[in-house]
Amino acid sequence: MEIVTKILTALVAIEHLYILWMEMFAWETKGKQVFKSALPPELFKPTKGLAANQGLYNGFLAAGLIWSFLIKDPEWQTNVALFFLGCVAVAGIYGAISSTKKIFFVQALPAILAIIAVLLK
Repeated sequence: MEIVTKILTALVAIEHLYILWMEMFAWETKGKQVFKSALPPELFKPTKGLAANQGLYNGFLAAGLIWSFLIKDPEWQTNVALFFLGCVAVAGIYGAISSTKKIFFVQALPAILAIIAVLLK
């Protein structure tokens, strides 16, 4: 179960590194492809700064999850992983409610599965 937990947590971290890249550096290209149904095309240029800020926050989530792999104490490792996975899950649930339901499946569900794996290990 330990390996499954690490794989799921790593996948969530990698996803958020990808979101960081997309929102901070590729908002008007890849971001436009990913969020084409959520925003009209003319809004990508004026929202570039806002997206970059969101990307930075996604980077913090990824950094916290990566940090959890470096913690030697099992209890602290679990607590840090649960905290950051919980933040991802809440953000994904809020995104699903406020923007598009797709965010739940892309962001919240992987974090929830990782939380379950962490709690079962």
